[in-house]
Amino acid sequence: MRWSKARLPMTATVASPRVSTPRDRLAGLDGLRAVAVTLVVVFHLGTGVMPGGYLGVDIFFPISGFLITTLLLRERAEHGTIDVLKFWQRRARRLLPALAVVVLVCCAAAFVVGGDLLVEIGRQVLGASTFSYNWLAIADGASYLDSTTPELFRNLWSLAVEEQFYLVWPLLVALLWLVPSRWFRFAFVVAVAVASAVLMGVLAMDSASTRAYYGTDSHSFGLALGAALAIARHDWPGFAVPHTRRGRIAGGGVGLLAIAGLVVLAFVMPAESPATYQGGLARVAVLSVVAIAMATVPGGLLGRGLDARPLRWIGQRSYGIYLWHWPVFVLVAGVWPAGGRSPATQWTIAGIALAVTLLAAALSYSLVELPVRRQGFRGSLGVFTMQWRRDRWGVRRGAWARATVVTVALATTALAVGAVASDPGDGLAEARIRAGQAAIAAAEARAAAPEPAAAEPTLPRGDQMIAIGDSVMLAVAPELTAAFPGISIDAVVSRQMSSAPAIVKALVEAKQMRPFLVLGLGTNGGISLDTLQQVKRIVGHRTQVVLVNVQAPRGWTPGNNDILRGYSDRVRTVELADWHAAIQPRLDVLARDQIHAGGPVGGGIYVDALTAALLRLVSQPELEGGPHESGDKPAER
Repeated sequence: MRWSKARLPMTATVASPRVSTPRDRLAGLDGLRAVAVTLVVVFHLGTGVMPGGYLGVDIFFPISGFLITTLLLRERAEHGTIDVLKFWQRRARRLLPALAVVVLVCCAAAFVVGGDLLVEIGRQVLGASTFSYNWLAIADGASYLDSTTPELFRNLWSLAVEEQFYLVWPLLVALLWLVPSRWFRFAFVVAVAVASAVLMGVLAMDSASTRAYYGTDSHSFGLALGAALAIARHDWPGFAVPHTRRGRIAGGGVGLLAIAGLVVLAFVMPAESPATYQGGLARVAVLSVVAIAMATVPGGLLGRGLDARPLRWIGQRSYGIYLWHWPVFVLVAGVWPAGGRSPATQWTIAGIALAVTLLAAALSYSLVELPVRRQGFRGSLGVFTMQWRRDRWGVRRGAWARATVVTVALATTALAVGAVASDPGDGLAEARIRAGQAAIAAAEARAAAPEPAAAEPTLPRGDQMIAIGDSVMLAVAPELTAAFPGISIDAVVSRQMSSAPAIVKALVEAKQMRPFLVLGLGTNGGISLDTLQQVKRIVGHRTQVVLVNVQAPRGWTPGNNDILRGYSDRVRTVELADWHAAIQPRLDVLARDQIHAGGPVGGGIYVDALTAALLRLVSQPELEGGPHESGDKPAER
């Protein structure tokens, strides 16, 4: 390891052989990057086609761990040391220019658009510029799946994890190679991976899924497994490298199956599932390492297939695509006119965002990333200022170009600074949520002396109702507590339907369950019929249930609403509050996110939908053996 001129001596062991892959590049990695970034982009564009596409990040991590470790070990094998400062300089050249452009341009655009796009943008820019986004998000209580505010740079959490790895890993490699045992080095890195995966599972068990997902310590297993593969290839050059034609064909088949497995998981492993954190993402990392090992086999068919020109084009620009896609999508959605977000509209927004992303990434790669990587920060200036050349009229074209670049850069920076200075603190949806929390607290304070029952004689009183929900319910809590005095509301931002059985079970065991349960979940991810059945089994027939369906421009909304309606149609003591249908004529009263009520009018529509469902529920004819027992509903409703 070298800080400047100083060197650490090599160990007494014989120098390890070099990796037997081509010097300039590793076959197949660009194709794997293309697969990874495609999964992430499809997931983030909000069409709901690929609910597990977020795992593309967990394909990037092993690729990064493998590639960086391979480069470090090559340098040590060639020069006898690792120049840490030059390594960090190369990483800075590779990552900082494109990142700076994205942050400045998108901040400037957010300032022009205004509104909720500016919420907490200062914290986001700080996290992006210091590569601490993940830890600042954890400290702020932000969630990867939170749709309350359109967090502009949410995707940069993973870049922060990688940069923290790049900061520490070269030093650790140098220390590891002071140990002569190859087995110890390999086992140590594998043990780090296992410990990180176990920590993620433990944290998720304590309902800290955001901490588990964002934490560098709990989400480094992919980086470590990729590094372990590079170490194994370095210390045992034949590791996972078939030498016969038949072996290479079989290895390519294994790698292809691993990639297919990753794609399947992208369709079936939603982010809200506890299994995702308790081994699911670790399996993704293992499959990714298998795919990397087989793709980088010299002369392998899989590597050649992944090096196909379209995949290679996407893979080479995958960094820029990843940087641009999420803020561009948020900006396009932010400028879209208020109103309904039909599936066709959502696809239109996604298509526009994708086209802008690809154009921006291509320009960034050609005009920013490649010039800086090849010529350094100073030497690259001439590429986009056309040098100092005169045209046929004697005008210095380079001077005009340089002046234009400087002017645009200064204007963009000024707008970006204006965006940070204009942070409104709370977005419209968040303000409504805070008002809802205050209303719940006030209602609880009045619980000792509940107000008179509602005018409708057959309508349940508020003190007979308990409501469990997410931020949508929080946003309408002022109207709920006014319409149903004494109602108990337990609503939390980003809550998933999968958490409902545990919450309901705790209420039943504490003898706090009431005759009417209102369940308003499903905004933040997919739901399952099994979860609804679990809730009903726990509360039994004495508690009647109202399911509030979903209004959200998300791909899973139609499926969730179909499940909620189908279940409420079949079970006698369950009714559907059709919030989605009720709000459609008045989408203008929602916040810009088209999810949360933007004021009392939206909250009143929510209350009306709930009231209609309660009236239908209490109007059900009694069955023999007691009122409103569970069972099939009559054909006519």
